[in-house]
Amino acid sequence: MKRNQIAIIVAGLIISALLSVISIYLTGIAVILVITLAMSFQIFQDSERLTDLAVVLSENAKVVTVINRGNTPIRNIIVSLVPLDMEFKVPELAVDGTFAYELPQMINEARAIVEFEDINGKQYNKSFHISALYSDDDLLKPMFPTFDWKKE
Repeated sequence: MKRNQIAIIVAGLIISALLSVISIYLTGIAVILVITLAMSFQIFQDSERLTDLAVVLSENAKVVTVINRGNTPIRNIIVSLVPLDMEFKVPELAVDGTFAYELPQMINEARAIVEFEDINGKQYNKSFHISALYSDDDLLKPMFPTFDWKKE
């Protein structure tokens, strides 16, 4: 946690200790509030450096779009389209950035295998099923992975 967050938690614990002189119930309420605040800070840290990349096929099935849905830049992106035997590279995608790759012909469906790294150099691999007939988006996926939900 950051220094100012730790200072807030320590101040809350000191206030809780001071409240023990007045009432045990006020102390219990203050401790519960401090624990809730500490858990909130931890959840915020999980979503601070999120690397989330998506590959989608356009409606006309001739453009593959790489989208950075995270909140950190992504570097050295290599997209391989299987079984089309195609590969293209994207040097860097900024936050909410997109890159469109024009295909020479329409495709029905393929698998996009993506290798990329974040700004710290950590390597990631993802695989996407792209199709002109249906979308592969998970409608129940949360906006950011709370408690490392399906974080890859």
